Amino acid sequence: MKHTIEVENIRCGGCVNTISKRLLENNAIDAVDVQIDDQIVVVESNDENGKQVAIDILASLGYPEKGSVEGLDALKGKAKSVVSCAVGKMG
Repeated sequence: MKHTIEVENIRCGGCVNTISKRLLENNAIDAVDVQIDDQIVVVESNDENGKQVAIDILASLGYPEKGSVEGLDALKGKAKSVVSCAVGKMG
């Protein structure tokens, strides 16, 4: 089953690398497509909890589902995404 998740803070290929790598490390996720310009992550999963697993992983990396965080939490998400992006650029 495909799930489309609108997220925040995706800026470049480093972000894409980190998102793809971390999502695919989880057995609930079978495939990942990250669309930078549209700020969308599409995951394929045969696990009934696959979408929520992806949302949780994305939030932990600083790419929360659009509209799910505000204020200080949004700022923390942006900071996390900068680190995740840098890691993705190195790997």
